[in-house]
Amino acid sequence: MYIIKQFTAADTAAAVEIWNQVVEDGVAFPQTEPLDTKSGAVFFEEQSFTGIAVNADTGEAVGLYILHPNNIGRCGHICNASYAVRRDCRGKGAGEALVRHCLQKSRELGFRILQFNAVVANNTAALSLYRKLGFVRLGTIPGGFLFDNGHYEDIVVHYYDLTK
Repeated sequence: MYIIKQFTAADTAAAVEIWNQVVEDGVAFPQTEPLDTKSGAVFFEEQSFTGIAVNADTGEAVGLYILHPNNIGRCGHICNASYAVRRDCRGKGAGEALVRHCLQKSRELGFRILQFNAVVANNTAALSLYRKLGFVRLGTIPGGFLFDNGHYEDIVVHYYDLTK
């Protein structure tokens, strides 16, 4: 079981480590540069919300999500999120707990739509989870994601109507 709590400065080292694992894997996030403690603290603090998934039994941070507006002004009611789960904890439910918490937090913050701009098409675990939770698949952008080996993979755009 996982508890999702709001990020605090005390979570910085664990959050940076988890985030950097995904960046270093190079298969999901668009970022190419890892965070350090200073840039990580700023990055996680500047989000509308950063949630930390904690293993209820051990108290260890196992994952996180960031939530922020996808755009500004007339499109500011649409939010975007990114999720990261520690390598050794993937496939054990933390990702689903993070997404479910994110949906609720998005509503609490007054967002009306959660949009994912770039789910890599071969990320079958994420695609399966989003389908299970009722996200609508909008379409595919051919070759939208560049892997470290020079291969371009399609990305899939999704949304979730938070008003329902």
